[in-house]
Amino acid sequence: MKFSTSLKLNHVFRRLYHTSAFADGYLVLYARKNRTGGNRIGVTVSKKLGKAHVRNRVRRRLREVYRLHEARFQPGWDIVVVARSRCVDAPFSRLVSSYLTLAQKAGVLREETP
Repeated sequence: MKFSTSLKLNHVFRRLYHTSAFADGYLVLYARKNRTGGNRIGVTVSKKLGKAHVRNRVRRRLREVYRLHEARFQPGWDIVVVARSRCVDAPFSRLVSSYLTLAQKAGVLREETP
């Protein structure tokens, strides 16, 4: 992640959980403006999704979706993505479309010029 950092602090996660959420069958996305020039990204995966290796794989895949499309995101946002159980067996292309659709709904993506 060239232009972004990771969210690590619990109080920042909790603050984001009290904002509006955008969800589908695979992911839940919380977004809020921050006062920095870059994005801060957090990924949450519940123990209900599986053992540690399964949760780590889901985390790696979601971070990779963001990394590949990082240039499309507007700077200055805190973003938390929560994985749902369907995310474990989902193909990567489905995760990409889900992530970008939710980011578009949240207003985090840049406007595309034709």
